[in-house]
Amino acid sequence: MLQKKYQTVSLTYVSNYEGGVTSMEPFLKKFFPEVYTKMNEDTKISNYSKFDSQLLTSFTSSLYIAGLVASLFASSVTKAFGRKPSILVGAAAFLVGSALGGAAMNVSMLIFGRIFLGIGIGFANQSVPLYLSEMAPPNYRGATNIGFELCVGIGILLANLINFGTEKIKGGWGWQISIVLAAVPAPILTLGALFLPETPNSLIQNSKDHEKAKLILQRVRGTNDVQAELDDLIKASSISKTIKHPFKNILQRKYRPQLVMAIAIPFFQQVTGISVITFYAPVLFRTIGFGESASLLSSLMITGVLGTISNFICMLVVDKLGRRALFMIGGIQMFLSVIIIGGLMAAQLEDYGGISKGYASLIIIFICVYAVGFAWSWGLLGWLVPSEIFPLEIRSAGQSITVAVGFLFIFMGAQSFLTMLCHFKSGIFFCFGGWVVVMSAFVYFLLPETKNVHIEQMNRVRSEHWFWKRIVGDVNEDRKMEAS
Repeated sequence: MLQKKYQTVSLTYVSNYEGGVTSMEPFLKKFFPEVYTKMNEDTKISNYSKFDSQLLTSFTSSLYIAGLVASLFASSVTKAFGRKPSILVGAAAFLVGSALGGAAMNVSMLIFGRIFLGIGIGFANQSVPLYLSEMAPPNYRGATNIGFELCVGIGILLANLINFGTEKIKGGWGWQISIVLAAVPAPILTLGALFLPETPNSLIQNSKDHEKAKLILQRVRGTNDVQAELDDLIKASSISKTIKHPFKNILQRKYRPQLVMAIAIPFFQQVTGISVITFYAPVLFRTIGFGESASLLSSLMITGVLGTISNFICMLVVDKLGRRALFMIGGIQMFLSVIIIGGLMAAQLEDYGGISKGYASLIIIFICVYAVGFAWSWGLLGWLVPSEIFPLEIRSAGQSITVAVGFLFIFMGAQSFLTMLCHFKSGIFFCFGGWVVVMSAFVYFLLPETKNVHIEQMNRVRSEHWFWKRIVGDVNEDRKMEAS
């Protein structure tokens, strides 16, 4: 598990260093001179439009479209060969992408390197949550899987710390250190993946080595009394072998709840606006009048320190309070804060001129409140819940859909945020607030509680839900007929 957490920190550092690098003036001057000119020399351009550059957004979003495509291919690798080979493929792509990024001499090399990083992250995000969900005991599955996202927060924190330090290097070459350091964890990550054991679920599904699966199950559960769980895994595997086309079968009526969750949860996770705020936090702070160093420091505090602390709190309480409660608490917190942010910017930030330090500080405080609300709700649970709801026969395909949908809307958000900020101005935050209301209602009415439920018994939760039982009917009876 520690190996897996280290890999996550490494992956996240690479995917998040660009948020600070793209606010560094020497980096912009070398690779994006149009943005640099608008920011420093064009006094007639709106505050909201200084960073509106298709090339800049292409650099940021190329990683996510590559991740989208890779996650769909990862499903076949994960199902046919196991979770570990899929993780190794991701680690190898990560190694190539890190090397290209560290050696980049022009924009084309930067984007090409990020495409390889996207492939690595696509494979990792498809396989790692499945790996953790299958290895973790039911009573600690939430905390274990959220450990994955806690390490995401640590990776973001490291990226922001390094960016804050390298920005102060005289001579204008600090951005190179931020990019080159992304290559350091890659070989360690690849070697670490080699020592991971395969999950019992995957061993039974692909090799029929029940004894080896039983030994691993005994080791990760800390007890020899695992026969009942092993029988559930064998039964689930026998059903999964009858499914030849999981992407086609997931469209069946009995899997409708899982399919809806696989699409809706990552969609809602992204339309909160958190990803674009994370990517462009330093840019956003420069928009409201902060200097280069202050922008990086603010980004460090919000997306790094506060996010990591909030992730840790969520990890401690998710298996006690449950998923639904945290979703609702975070939703209320996010809605109130994002509406206040939009109101303050609408009232105080005009197209030209600055904003007072008092109001700018107030905006940052509420961005902190917003980021904390996301971090201990949708930021973590948006990955946890989809990874634990799929039966084995469609698990790999379902997780691929979740990851692909997430990457699709991250890509769309990264591509459109700077343009939307330019045209909608402060109104973009009211748009985010409206989506928070919709997604909170979705959770309240349609998301069943999944805490402390065995992963291979998750269908029972759907068949007992007030709405989904009308869709799926008697799931237990259907599965008995399939198994026979």
